[in-house]
Amino acid sequence: MLNYSIYRHSESTEWVTFVHGAGGSSSIWFRQVREFRKHFNILLLDLRGHGNSKPVLKDAFNSKYTFDSITDDIVEVIEKEKIENSHFVGISLGTILIRNLAERYPEKVRSMVMGGAIMKLNLRSQVLMKLGIVFKSVIPYMLLYKFFAFIIMPKKNHRHSRLLFVNEAKKLYQKEFVRWFRLTSEINPLLRFFRAKDIKIPTLYVMGEEDYLFLPSIRQVVDAHKFSELYVVNNSGHVVNVEQPEVFNRESIAFIAQS
Repeated sequence: MLNYSIYRHSESTEWVTFVHGAGGSSSIWFRQVREFRKHFNILLLDLRGHGNSKPVLKDAFNSKYTFDSITDDIVEVIEKEKIENSHFVGISLGTILIRNLAERYPEKVRSMVMGGAIMKLNLRSQVLMKLGIVFKSVIPYMLLYKFFAFIIMPKKNHRHSRLLFVNEAKKLYQKEFVRWFRLTSEINPLLRFFRAKDIKIPTLYVMGEEDYLFLPSIRQVVDAHKFSELYVVNNSGHVVNVEQPEVFNRESIAFIAQS
């Protein structure tokens, strides 16, 4: 079972579930919790191997590391807490898990807010992934992670986001990093399917104008998908909820409230 925290609202029956990205933890939402809990019930969780979701037994999470199995980790928490449905807010790889959950359990998803969303790997992204696959068992994972973080968040104003994610990633083990990296083998077919299918769930993409690896493909997705809309955040890179939290909170809460 994943580690998670709940903040209950005294009146609202609406739930918002936050899903972080690879190498992060629920702590990356610290700039969202105060505002969101004024309006909704909040579920924060640490994905397997991240934050405080460490295996209790040796290799407790070793049976399967697939997008489906990690998605089912999230569903297990939701069902344990008897949450019938929820709005979902994700960042980076967390958006892939949310979209996968919406495909497999659409009745559980009221709406989706996708920050720094990944819907396609461009040529540079694919080269990065292939380099990671080649060197993941040879080079200390933190060197790889720092390199990836710099490529994805290269500008001076992205520095805080880079440091935040690198510091969180230090809590991972090399073996855990390698298991997560193996997920890249199934990412392209999954993203191709997501781009092709217009899911009938209200979706807001919140993207930094400097998120050059992923913003172009999101523009194409929003143009093609009837139930999706895009908000581009000025002076922000990939991790919009950290770099521009006021804008992210305002737009996300307004979208959820009307969904």
